[in-house]
Formats: sequence, C-alpha cells, structure tokens
Amino acid sequence: MRNQLATESLFALSQPGRRGAELPEADVPVKPLNELLPAAALATEPTGLPEVTEPDIIRHFVNLSTLNMCVDTHFYPLGSCTMKYNPKRHERLASLPGIVDLHPYQNPSDLQGMLALLYETQEMLAEISGLPAVSLQPAAGAQGEFTALLTAKAYFEDRGEKRTKVLFPNSAHGTNPASAAIAGFDCVQLASSKGGLVDLEDLKANLDDQTAVFMVTNPNTLGLFEKDIKQIANMVHEVGGLVYIDGANMNAILGFTRPGDFGGDMMHYNVHKTFTGPHGAGGPGSGPIAVRDFLADFLPGPVIKRNDNAGENEDQYTLENPPKSIGRVRTFYGNIGIVVRGYCYLRTLGAKGLKAVSENAVLNANYLKAILKDVLPVPNGDLCMHEFVASASKIKSENGITAMDIAKRLLDFGFHAPTVYFPLVVPEAIMVEPTETESKETLDAFAKSIRTILQEDPEFLHLAPHSTEISRPDEVVAARHPILQCCEPQ
Repeated sequence: MRNQLATESLFALSQPGRRGAELPEADVPVKPLNELLPAAALATEPTGLPEVTEPDIIRHFVNLSTLNMCVDTHFYPLGSCTMKYNPKRHERLASLPGIVDLHPYQNPSDLQGMLALLYETQEMLAEISGLPAVSLQPAAGAQGEFTALLTAKAYFEDRGEKRTKVLFPNSAHGTNPASAAIAGFDCVQLASSKGGLVDLEDLKANLDDQTAVFMVTNPNTLGLFEKDIKQIANMVHEVGGLVYIDGANMNAILGFTRPGDFGGDMMHYNVHKTFTGPHGAGGPGSGPIAVRDFLADFLPGPVIKRNDNAGENEDQYTLENPPKSIGRVRTFYGNIGIVVRGYCYLRTLGAKGLKAVSENAVLNANYLKAILKDVLPVPNGDLCMHEFVASASKIKSENGITAMDIAKRLLDFGFHAPTVYFPLVVPEAIMVEPTETESKETLDAFAKSIRTILQEDPEFLHLAPHSTEISRPDEVVAARHPILQCCEPQ
C-alpha cells in the first residue's frame, strides 16, 4: 500500500519548535554569539527554514521517492536511452573505501591503483571501438560529441586547413548539430533514403573540400544498421573529411563490429548507458571518446600512460597531456564514479558476455516488434537492431489516438513511456528499446497493455494518465519556465 503520509511540502509540515534532535544544556559557560562572531556573520532574522521532526522528514523524502518510476521498479523502454538494469554489485564495488576515499589532488604516486583501473578502461574502450586513442574526460555523450569535434577542428587547423561544414542525416540525435554549431561549424542536414538510411546521393551532392566531419549514429535512430557505412566512410575520406560515429547505440553491436573497422575516425561512448550506471534526468554521465592514431595528439588531457620499464621507485602509471591537446573539457580525469562502474561491467562480462548483451538486446527488440506489428506498424526495416520505431499515424487517422495518448496511458499500466515523436522522420513515432535485461514475461505484459490501450475510448485516452499525481503538465512551459524553488506559503 502506497503511503501518502508526510508528502506535503516541508513548509506545510512545519510546526514551530519541532526538531530532529534536542541538545542538552551546555556544561561550559555560555557566551553571547555577538561576542564570538563578527556582526557581518550574524543573521538579523530567522532563516525561515521548516521545522520538522526526523520521522517526518524521512517519510517525506522516502514516500515522495516512491512516486517516481525507475529501472529498479518498472520496465523502462525509453528508446535511444538504453535504460537497462544496473547490477548492484557494481554499486558496491564502486563504493569501496579504496575508491571513494581518494582525492584527485593526491599525488599520482598515491593513486596508482586508480590510475591502473583508468588505464585498463582506456585500453578496453579502444579495443571495443577499434580506435586506439582514448580520453576519459567528457562527462556525457553530448560533451563527447563536442569534444571530438574540437579535436577534429584542431587537427585540421594543424594541417593548415579551414574546413567549415559538418554533415549529418535528418534522423540524427539533436545533439549532433547542436554540438557542431557550438564548435563553430556550419550544419548541413541530409535526407534519408526511403528505407530510413543515409541517402548516398544527397551525401555525394554535399561533400566537398569544406567538409570537416560527417556525423552518423550506427545503428541509426530508427534502429537500423547503416549497411553502406563502409562506402559512406570512403566517400567522406575521399574529400579529406572525418567520420564521427555517435556511440549512443553501441548496445546493439558489441563484439560484432567496431566503428574503427567500418570507417569511423572518432566516436563517443555513453558509459552510463552501454556499460550501465544509474542515469536519467540529466546524469550522471560519462562520455569518453576514442579516435584514430593521427588524432591522438589533439585529445583532451590528461590521459593515463603505462610505463612497463618503470624502476622500483618510479610510478608505473602517469598522467600526460597530449602534445597538441585541445585542453581540458572537465576537471581531473572525467566522471570517475561512472567510469568505475563501467570498468566493473566490462570485467564482469568479458568479451563473450558483451557479445551476448548485443545478441539479447537485438533479440528482445525484434520479439517485441514482431508481436506488436499488427497494431503498431514499423515503417522502416523488416528487422531491427536493439530498438524499433513504430508509427501511430494510422491509428490517429482512424480513431484519433495519438502516440502521446498511448505513452501517457502506459503510465497507468505501470510502464514508463517509450520515447515519442523522435526521430522526426517518422510521423507519430513511438521508439521502443526493451534492452537485454528484460524477460519475455515483461515484454509480453507490455505488449498486452498496448493492445488493451488501443481498445479503449479515445476520449478517455486523451486525458491519461489517470493514476499519477500530475496528469499532463504543459511540458513546453515546464521546460522553459521551470519552478525550482519551493517557497514558504504566504
């Protein structure tokens, strides 16, 4: 039974004089505060903080937390976000005293164990990507994109080239053009083919000596593998450009193919997604980048190096800044808490385990797609990779039920909503990524709920969800004018 006790605001719960603890009378002479502190340090009025008991404040936060959905309590098929279950053993390992008690200002000689862990992570990410040089600095996928573009820019400038254009397909994540624009490039959006892949003719028409980078997600945001990726890479390389692989969908290809093998020159990882880590609501993230050898000198530093010939009194692991580095993009060595969890995940599964991750992720997505395709058709591709994008366009035209109606009503059935209205190339898009960690029973229950929803009264669905504290907030207003402060009731 859900407990609603103490879920009002703390100001509403406040009663004068209530405390979490009562301190005994002082057993030493008491002096007035104005004799102990300068006047500038003394408040002239009470701070107005709520006064509550310890049980009230504990129940307040615990009971409010149960109103949230999370991977530990709900199926979370949020397409392109890879919201899979996070093994708890990695949480325990990441919180060991030898890890959490370290401080980045410690002498590197005292951090050799952590530096060894980070070095091994660099090496594993290089192996998985087929790209030999890695920086762990970026703190999220979008920052990884931005960092890689700055790296490419520095590379071209070092060669005396001024290239101005970054190309991307119209199915790209919005962060691709955003990162390119912030890095100072002109953005060129390309059309997709009828099958949802990169349109080679449009790509050819836009490639020239001003092309710096072609950014592409593979598998793309429609859940389809770009079968012409090798030819695409060759076309970009022929005009002197670089190929950037958005690694958001690495969950689908681990152990089967590598960006470096199919023509990518740079990529980012989402360690918090592909290799698990608690994420959502903007973080915490980790977006290391991997690049080809000729780009290594431009990476942000520090990177971790291993000296196999170190003497008895020398450090085996050292911090080095690449000679032509673009500089730091984040403090210290990156988001270490997430990198450590990713390291644990990689070491736990090993090469065979990672390949099994992708096999099961792709199997789950195709199973769910197959049992829903008669009610939720998928416009592009017979088979998908780790996710698929269905369209509610036909349902909307026949009875007025939209993708948003379905997504909102799923909350009443205990499922987090899938991604909707992205990518923009699919009308009334519903993007579903079941991940490899869900069982057949969970997928069947999700499909059954979809079928039930599609039989309901459209007017009832337009008002969904019906079981949550808040139904349908104005998301545009909420995003543009967020209220982040709770004020004391007047």
